[in-house]
Amino acid sequence: MSNHVTSLQQAARILVVEDDTDLRQALVDTLALEGFSVEDAASAELALEVLAAGGQFEMIVSDVNMGAMSGHDLLQQVKQNYPQIPVLLITAYASIGDSVDAMRNGAADYLVKPFEPKLLIETVNKFIGRGILRSDDPIAEAASSRELLHLAQRVAQSDSTVLLVGESGTGKEVLAKYIHQRSPRAGQPFIAINCAAIPENMLEAMLFGHEKGAYTGAYHSAPGKFEQANGGTILLDEISEMDMSLQAKLLRVLQEREVERLGGRKSIPLDVRVIATSNRNMREQVMAGKFREDLYFRLSVLPLQWAPLRDRKDDILPLAESLLARHASKQHRAGVRLGRDAEQLMLNYPWPGNVRELDNVMQRALILQTAHTIGARDLGLDIGNQYSEKPSLMQAVADITQASIFGQAQTASREYSDRNAGFQSDHSYSQPAAAGRDNLGYSDTSSFALTGDDSAQASAPHLDKDLKKREFEIILQTLRQENGSKKNTAERLGISPRTLRYKLARLRDEGYSLSPATV
Repeated sequence: MSNHVTSLQQAARILVVEDDTDLRQALVDTLALEGFSVEDAASAELALEVLAAGGQFEMIVSDVNMGAMSGHDLLQQVKQNYPQIPVLLITAYASIGDSVDAMRNGAADYLVKPFEPKLLIETVNKFIGRGILRSDDPIAEAASSRELLHLAQRVAQSDSTVLLVGESGTGKEVLAKYIHQRSPRAGQPFIAINCAAIPENMLEAMLFGHEKGAYTGAYHSAPGKFEQANGGTILLDEISEMDMSLQAKLLRVLQEREVERLGGRKSIPLDVRVIATSNRNMREQVMAGKFREDLYFRLSVLPLQWAPLRDRKDDILPLAESLLARHASKQHRAGVRLGRDAEQLMLNYPWPGNVRELDNVMQRALILQTAHTIGARDLGLDIGNQYSEKPSLMQAVADITQASIFGQAQTASREYSDRNAGFQSDHSYSQPAAAGRDNLGYSDTSSFALTGDDSAQASAPHLDKDLKKREFEIILQTLRQENGSKKNTAERLGISPRTLRYKLARLRDEGYSLSPATV
């Protein structure tokens, strides 16, 4: 079996099935010269073995008259087990009846030998375009990935809801588009909505639509995402972040197959394929009471899980090469490749950000390396270890307050020692002091620092109050320095704007006065 790889781009793959060696090689060469990636099999039985082993193909070109198993038999098996793959049949003995029968049985087309190479190319291009896969198609070289895509192809032919789970950045939306593009709804809309990115009070109107006057600011009617996806597929991205009350309304839409706009009285029938994604463990979400159990079972009819990139190492380099080629093309740079040291580093790196992180790394490498070979240093995978972490606000407050308390205790100790020393010099005629003690009965001043520590320990119950006061002072001072900008203040203090708002609200509740000029 020969394998003709065309270029760094992911060429559409075609399986050629022909028992005549010379004709099989001619077909392979013709398709390979046109830019396709071609594998060949000498019989229908061998072709089925290639497919069963996880081979991913966009088309099968098969002879009809072969050994024990004919091209028609192969067509029947492919339509039964791999219905997404179009089959082009070729034969030297054809009649109109044979052609009609083949087309009725699901053949994409029927060619009669001899035919011009141009006709073969034109026929193939009718079904899979110019031979280049869509740039957003998943790349699957690892065994688990090939198995998942094979299952996704089977799932695409059904109309059931699909739940895609996996870590952030693994490519769940890419897989959702892959399922849509290989489904009977491929020519219809694919509408995606991120449930985590839209505020709760807006998500309902975005999903179900609204009528004019349904709420303040609704100056005209608008269809929701479900209506926009009617006839096609809707992707509910990060559905685990949806509010419980909205989950109940979504469940009803899925059950009744109809939607009612906000402020409306008319039910709109729906014909929509629903795909949902989540980066959380959905069973744990259900057990924790954060996700409705009935909705979970409604969505997880066909659950699929993308493994994290660190668990499918065979995908790392093909993905990197594909992303590198895509970004290099945008920058009009040709001949850029990965060095051996870069490849080894990528295989050993854990990729916590998965494919999304890999994409960013490839873009960064192209910026850092202007030559043709990208090395390990150009990847910048250890860039995060070059600097120390920024200290947190609370730790800074604790350190400053502790230093302030102990500093005050030390100052008090020195002042008292100075006063006591003056008293002794003015009254030198008084009774001699006992060894190690002054006239007032205190230990000598060299040991007075311990008294300062004892004083600080005695004030420990008030440390929380002092911390809050000092925290208030630091926040207020920083706000003034930043002219009241909460965003700049948060960045300077090393906290998020949300955390800053929370702290300001808490300080107000505890009686601290915040000037409107600074807050």
